[in-house]
Amino acid sequence: METRELRYFVAVAEELHFGRAAHRLGMAQPPLSRAIAALERRLDADLLHRTHRGVTLTDAGSVLLREARAALEAVEAAERRTRRTALAAATDGPAVVLAAKAGASAELLAKLLDAYAAEPGAVTVDVLLCGPGQQEKVLRDGRADVALLHSPFDDTAGFDTEELFTEGQIAILPSGHPLAVRPHLTLAEVTGLPDLPLPRWPRRDGTFPDGPGPQVRDHTQLLELIGLGRACAVVPGSGRLQLREGLAAVPVLDAPPVTTVIAWPPHSRSTAVAGLVRAATGV
Repeated sequence: METRELRYFVAVAEELHFGRAAHRLGMAQPPLSRAIAALERRLDADLLHRTHRGVTLTDAGSVLLREARAALEAVEAAERRTRRTALAAATDGPAVVLAAKAGASAELLAKLLDAYAAEPGAVTVDVLLCGPGQQEKVLRDGRADVALLHSPFDDTAGFDTEELFTEGQIAILPSGHPLAVRPHLTLAEVTGLPDLPLPRWPRRDGTFPDGPGPQVRDHTQLLELIGLGRACAVVPGSGRLQLREGLAAVPVLDAPPVTTVIAWPPHSRSTAVAGLVRAATGV
């Protein structure tokens, strides 16, 4: 299969409408329909159910959509990494890009960079600070070469990883709230607070889930809302390092532990990435 065919199929599978898919691709509908039909013949599989009421995916189509997205993502990542490597060679710019979640693992990140800088042959590291859940995406699409991810929040499938440390979670509350003086809490107690709803973080597509909590895009905004008494949050225990006046942290005993890992593409042969992984496991 060609990448062009995969892009055609993904557009139709996501839009579930040939006309909208053709408009999205900037082409006429008849050649798009012929291309999908030719792909089905070559695969000897029906990918779409076509009725007068619309288009739906078959089981085979669902498999191809998942695989096609991954394949196209891998192609785009290869293109980005190749261009970045060529640009770095021409301009003597950063040789490796490390993605990390802004406001998380700050102490680890600082120690990691110091340890790597002390290694023989260390190159410049460009740190890409991301919003919640974005470091996984930029690692997959080639904007980063290595990333600090947090399980179970980030998906590490398809990456090589090394576990760095595991920690419990805490609730961050306004310091004047009655629960702020408790020695510990449960998830039910935290999630059931009518006066302090949990925040709503954006999904991968940028939309927000429904719920009473405020929409939040970064930790600075979140801490400000908690200080104003508009929200609470459950975060990894290292979030204590970000606390300011007016905020309190209480352990949440039954919250799942969070494991910080360093992740990189399994096909990477970068000596800089290997050096960063060694430095991370050492600190």
